[in-house]
Amino acid sequence: MVYNVPNIITYFRIALIPCLVLVFYLPELSLDMHQKNMWATFLFILAAISDWLDGYLARKLNQSSKFGAFIDPVADKLIVIAALLLLLDLDRVNSIIALIIIGREFAISALREWMATIGKPGGVAVAYIGKLKTGFQMAAIICLLYFDNIAYIPISLIGDFLINLAAILTIVSMGFYLRAAIKS
Repeated sequence: MVYNVPNIITYFRIALIPCLVLVFYLPELSLDMHQKNMWATFLFILAAISDWLDGYLARKLNQSSKFGAFIDPVADKLIVIAALLLLLDLDRVNSIIALIIIGREFAISALREWMATIGKPGGVAVAYIGKLKTGFQMAAIICLLYFDNIAYIPISLIGDFLINLAAILTIVSMGFYLRAAIKS
């Protein structure tokens, strides 16, 4: 295990996962649902910021490592999957949408692993469509965790729209990655 600043931030992001989950399982006497939504949203945004920060610092401090390249996407997938399972449990996301997004994460990870075993580890590089999908997915999860209206803005409806858009982009990006792998 490599201990450098970016990896410590990644470990912190992984440690946020049980905190995110536990927020919704605290008794109603300690936090009402609005407070749970706010805390969960805060923790998820903190995780998203730490994801950006660890990558930035790895480049800036020249502290990239093979372990960091492995653990960072694992942490990303774990936090997204945990959030989606919470949202599924709270009936804030459709099970088909969650399965599409989670299934794609496993499929792309398996595809990258397979490409590495055949000697083409860069055969499934991150593409713009994948980054776009991630942006919509993160925004959707934030909205669906928060869920409450802000003034008269229906945050839950915005989250529903964004998660559906993310699911469409998930399917499109999966096709892109499969095509790239076939050509490699």
